[in-house]
Amino acid sequence: MDNRALWVVALMVGCGGASGDPTGDTGAATGEGSSGPTSMTTPTSGASEGPGPGDDTTLCASQAEGRYFPAGSVWYQDASQSPVAADSAAITAWMVEASPPNGWGTGTMRIDFSITAVDAPAGTMKRAYQTDPDYYYTPDCDVAPIPLPPGGVVEDYPQDPPPQGSFDGYDCSGYADGADCHMIVVSRSEQRLYEVYHATLAGEQFTAGCLALWDTAKVYDAAGRGQQCTSADAAGFPIAPLLFSAEEIEAGTIDHAIRFILPNDMIREKQYVHPATHGTNTSGPATAIPYGGHMRLRADYPIETLGPGAQVIARALQKYGMYMADGGNIALTAQSDVLGCASWDAVGVDSFALESLKATDFEVIDHGPTTEVTYDCTRTPIAE
Repeated sequence: MDNRALWVVALMVGCGGASGDPTGDTGAATGEGSSGPTSMTTPTSGASEGPGPGDDTTLCASQAEGRYFPAGSVWYQDASQSPVAADSAAITAWMVEASPPNGWGTGTMRIDFSITAVDAPAGTMKRAYQTDPDYYYTPDCDVAPIPLPPGGVVEDYPQDPPPQGSFDGYDCSGYADGADCHMIVVSRSEQRLYEVYHATLAGEQFTAGCLALWDTAKVYDAAGRGQQCTSADAAGFPIAPLLFSAEEIEAGTIDHAIRFILPNDMIREKQYVHPATHGTNTSGPATAIPYGGHMRLRADYPIETLGPGAQVIARALQKYGMYMADGGNIALTAQSDVLGCASWDAVGVDSFALESLKATDFEVIDHGPTTEVTYDCTRTPIAE
């Protein structure tokens, strides 16, 4: 089948727990996750330099076609010269001690490919849904009809055979026990990003947990969607702009930061730092990185020792870094190629492409003091 003929719906990775989820480790079942000085310019809310309504016709659902948010967004800032946090060396050394040999959730740095990105072309029919009370949190979550093009899929598709019951396209009912079931839809024409935690469309029955509706024409300030508010990821920021794709590897550049996750006991206990707005009931010590923590691959790391595709990822990690977004095991999150215009096999990147990278090959960037997690979300939902 020609993938370009598919209607692409952007589904994003690893929502690791909202205000009502004390663990934040929802990715464990599927193998993923889930004020003061700052090192980067804090963007101004509502800045006007962002992209206008985009082209929905290419249908690759990748930032190789253009960034999802305005250039002033934190995900797109060059962090190669940003100041290092005073406790950087202590954090990275503790990570290696806590999870030898290299300091990540599985011991070595792995890449997860389970989250699918899909573009919703202009005019795509929107569907209302019933909220799932087990995964819906107020006032954190939005409620709005979601554009669902034919042929889209949820996180972890395909699985053959599914672990239980049905698993077909948008139907995630076969993963009812413990799966994140992320559904992420990018609508460039209406400048909206729909990211849903725990969604499934089984026949005509559409249910969803927490929808985070993002205005992609806006540069969000330090408050994000609201302090102490979750999103489809436990840290409270969007998933889509942090996913890297096979199309970007094929093009030779990743122009944004990357999402990474760690187990709950490797995340600082109930603390987060900008750009995160939320955390969960984590249990790591003061030497652990908090939600929102920003790590940058050292400039002196010999990236020429890596494979060609892995070098593209490593250069992005040196320039933009990676943000701690959720609780789970497999460190880095790439975008599934199931609906893409390039494949991971073709660009030579597999789950172990960066397994040689140690936590001590990274530096933690200073984003100011941490905030204690209280779950006291205050926000004003955006218009649909």
